[in-house]
Amino acid sequence: MSKIILTGDRPTGRLHVGHYVGSLKRRVELQNSGEYDAIYIMIADAQALTDNADNPEKVRQNIIEVALDYLSCGLDPARSTLLIQSQIPELTELTFYYMNLVTVSRLQRNPTVKNEIQMRGFQASIPVGFFTYPISQAADITAFKATTVPVGEDQLPMLEQCKEIVHKFNSVYGETLVDPDVMLPSNAACLRLPGIDGKAKMSKSLGNCIYLSDTPEDVRKKVMSMFTDPGHLRVQDPGKVEGNPVFIYLDAFCTDDHFSRYLPEYSCLQEMKEHYMRGGLGDVKVKKFLNNVLQEELDPIRQRRKEFEKDIPGVYEILREGTEKAERVAAATLRDVKHAMKIDYFDDHALIAEQSRKYQ
Repeated sequence: MSKIILTGDRPTGRLHVGHYVGSLKRRVELQNSGEYDAIYIMIADAQALTDNADNPEKVRQNIIEVALDYLSCGLDPARSTLLIQSQIPELTELTFYYMNLVTVSRLQRNPTVKNEIQMRGFQASIPVGFFTYPISQAADITAFKATTVPVGEDQLPMLEQCKEIVHKFNSVYGETLVDPDVMLPSNAACLRLPGIDGKAKMSKSLGNCIYLSDTPEDVRKKVMSMFTDPGHLRVQDPGKVEGNPVFIYLDAFCTDDHFSRYLPEYSCLQEMKEHYMRGGLGDVKVKKFLNNVLQEELDPIRQRRKEFEKDIPGVYEILREGTEKAERVAAATLRDVKHAMKIDYFDDHALIAEQSRKYQ
């Protein structure tokens, strides 16, 4: 069996460092590994519209922002297929068929859906499209016969629901769909990067992000304003590193080499943590170090983005070509699904012959 990856992002804003450590950096590594036969990276605009239907311009404008972030991080259209979800109608048709395999009560129990509904304050006014987006996501994954889906920890319930749909379909209609495996970030700190305000999750909607396209000065200001240990009031006070966003970011981004370049008095992060916990290390010093680490990581991304920004029509052409390639694959899967469901009437010559004999 071919090894295929499907992953993507909603175009509701520019991508941030949480996306980078949680998925983008890993996608580039997987792309460059040569271990996969195909990699599909989806800009999930149709999914974004499920809770932005009254503001389509927001989604429309952010298509290019996400594409630029992808390319600037190192995703290569020669090795990864970049596509726009809404331009592949087969995904909508697959979603419709899969809806018959999922109950309302099962969707209501999905932890990711419940959390998203609560965060957006939908309560009783949930758009049906948003409520059913786990089914849509299953259509996306199965359309490209994905064997591997890299996700963050918060998306695990979505993958579980996708697997349930695959198992149900195959049990009812015969082995047709590929059962995907989940791939979590290898760095535990990347499972859920908190916002700079200390909130549990970095989120575009909460405005607590450091964006990949932020200027060096923007990054510096955001890092220096980051939430830390509220009990660490003076330099000499012992501080907590567990749950401290600054140290969570360092867990995700820094290496021992960063210390030799920017803070040689420590050999590794563990030494810095121990100093902070016993007291005598101030937040400002730690934040300045984190700023240096982030600037080093983000600078090449910013530089590549500037180059791609010089040819926006070329970026749209990359998306068009990738989408057309992806649609051909999705169309083949849809044919398999309709054949399994016995609704490929015009292609079922045996059916036509049988009915012809019946009425002769």
